[in-house]
Amino acid sequence: MGKEAFVQGLVDGFDNWSATREEHENRAGGSGRMTKELYPFDTLFSPIQINRMTVKNRIVMAPMGNIDMCEETGRPNDMMLHYFFARAKGGVGLITTGLVPTSHGVDPTVTELGKLSYFPRIDRSRTVYCGWRDLAQGCHAFGAKVFIQLTAGMGRVGNPQCLLTQMKFPKSASYIPNFYISSIPCMRLSGGKLKKIVKNTGQAAADAHAMGLDGVYLHGHEGYLLEQLTNPAFNHRKMGKYANWKRFGLDMIEEIRNRVGPHFPIMYRIDLSLALEECYDDKTMEGTYLTKFKGGRTIAQTLDYMEDLVKAGVDIFDVDLGCYDNWWLPHPPSSMPAGCFLDVAQITKDHFATKGILSNAGMPVPIVGVGKLGYPDISEKALRDGACDMVMLGRPLLADPEWPNKTYAGEVDAIRPCIGCQEGCLNEFVEAGHPQCAVNPRTSFEYKMPEIPAAAELKKRIAVVGAGPGGVITAITAAKRGHQVDLYEKSGALGGRLIPGSISAIKFDVANYREYLKREVVKARDELDFNYYPQTLPDAQALKDKGYDTLVFAVGTRDSVPPVPGLEGAGNVIQATELFRQPERLEGVKDVVIIGGGVVGCELAQWLTYEHDRNVTVVEMLPFIMDGACTANRTHLLHALKAKGATMLNMTRLVAVDGNKVTVSRNHHKNVPNPYNTWSPILPENISNPMAPKIGDEYQEETLEADLIVLATGGRPDDAPYYAALKANSAKEIYNIGDSFAAGKVHEAVRAAYRLGVTI
Repeated sequence: MGKEAFVQGLVDGFDNWSATREEHENRAGGSGRMTKELYPFDTLFSPIQINRMTVKNRIVMAPMGNIDMCEETGRPNDMMLHYFFARAKGGVGLITTGLVPTSHGVDPTVTELGKLSYFPRIDRSRTVYCGWRDLAQGCHAFGAKVFIQLTAGMGRVGNPQCLLTQMKFPKSASYIPNFYISSIPCMRLSGGKLKKIVKNTGQAAADAHAMGLDGVYLHGHEGYLLEQLTNPAFNHRKMGKYANWKRFGLDMIEEIRNRVGPHFPIMYRIDLSLALEECYDDKTMEGTYLTKFKGGRTIAQTLDYMEDLVKAGVDIFDVDLGCYDNWWLPHPPSSMPAGCFLDVAQITKDHFATKGILSNAGMPVPIVGVGKLGYPDISEKALRDGACDMVMLGRPLLADPEWPNKTYAGEVDAIRPCIGCQEGCLNEFVEAGHPQCAVNPRTSFEYKMPEIPAAAELKKRIAVVGAGPGGVITAITAAKRGHQVDLYEKSGALGGRLIPGSISAIKFDVANYREYLKREVVKARDELDFNYYPQTLPDAQALKDKGYDTLVFAVGTRDSVPPVPGLEGAGNVIQATELFRQPERLEGVKDVVIIGGGVVGCELAQWLTYEHDRNVTVVEMLPFIMDGACTANRTHLLHALKAKGATMLNMTRLVAVDGNKVTVSRNHHKNVPNPYNTWSPILPENISNPMAPKIGDEYQEETLEADLIVLATGGRPDDAPYYAALKANSAKEIYNIGDSFAAGKVHEAVRAAYRLGVTI
């Protein structure tokens, strides 16, 4: 297909919007803030009709994969039910579930040994069906409608472990590479097997209708099996019915309509473009497996296909961009701008309006806007401007299930913002867990953690030392239960590592969260038995003298300094966290070397290149840059850094520093991974790739020029205050949580803080 100018403009804009941050403040295409300038949000909370069904407002809960939220038979369990009930109670108009495969027995990547599954199912038995009946009834109690998302299967984006555990190759539309291990091929599905999936999908829709669900939602984007059949990038078939790339999707819609009749709503998720050729240069497209995926659907072809889908029976669409091979697009991370796909929705909506396209029910086809719309003013404006007809919220509803109710009431300041890290909602189930949320510890635990924790039977005097997210959440949670709480912070500012972590333009979501925590502390101080003491760090004896019952230490980390000659005390060396706070240190600096290619180092590199126009080299000793970070967040930063010309050196060790000379030892072996690889993921650490080439040792010393050397080598737990208090017997109960226990992420700190706060 080549590169399309509209898509290219969007992709480039997603990389460079932060370079002119002042022009993009609190609007689509830039940062998003939790404001209420357009309150009351009349359009957001107006009803809308889909086929013959009326939805009470324009808010759709996005499908986010209810992985491991079911019994191994596939029956929705209490975790899944109460997870959705909380969002229904929170005021969502339309809930869509995570993907439910209709390809068991055909696609080996969706079924595990013993015919068990980590996906919810709606087949096989009445014991599975009743879970869906309970889900529908529970959500209806709060006035929410529920669509079940059906997927034809995973295909090439499925787990290739089926080759080891079942001796079966993954399957796809054609003979193409698996996403996770590209050296493993996917076998071509026969026409008969595809017809079986079509029949299964019709049966699943009929079952959903019978169980009281309100509609079905086909998972036709992002490179899953339905996309693989309906996009010529993946469908290379030359013979048979499904060589026509439209046919499989149309057959599924027609089969569903035959089974459920004309009035049961059908929703379809589609990408306007894979955007692969817009994300990658010709060298990458030709020199990697991506060359097999050239020639994807054009925008015109997608719109034409959507017209045919409407004729076949689709009532409503949501539209985005991308696939797994540019994972940051369909999973917009913190570095992507707010409302990133509103232009995609607008072009679709305008096309339908211009051509006068109506559904089979004789109604306009609603287009749902997706992509970082959890900011009330931005969502309301998108609807008022006619960019879309509904807005889809995923992670914002994990962060705060009460988002709709709070927005409707004008209590926007009380909304707990999503920080865009994707560590809980996405990375957790990639790593074999289930969806959670970094800032909402009750997400997926609603079934066992009450919304209002039980009052403390014995009121205690508690001191919490450290006002980062872990300390703040512990202190406020305990105070809400009736304890008397004193929160101490050695600096004059609340937030801990969130402070430097919210400086750059792309970290606006973290800035929103920090402002939320500050408001929560003020509220607790006004309404609870709660005191906050900034610029105060009592030692073990002082805490003991105050007679506290319980002490909680959440003092974070100490920045580490590698034991490298010439580094200690050098005038041109600074910690990354300090440089964010002291941008004046960039005066007269052009060339910057960052030691450490983790999340902090790469976010600093993005800030320096896009907002300060500096030349940056990142030095990382591991094989992969940002190893351990969520794939979407990692790959977007790498894509943006490559576009800006940042030099990324992996498998490179710092040897010595001598003034402006930085000596490193770099591995030049041919199998050293490409540091700019954003099309392939890093496998979880417990999964070995038997086909991975071995990396030899061919280290050579090199010298880099640096006006400024920045250390982003992580931190060590600052646990000395905790152990000092233990030694001094400063209280009967003493705890250590967050980074001062083990350096980690916001997710770990908040989860530990809440669990401690509700049990003291």
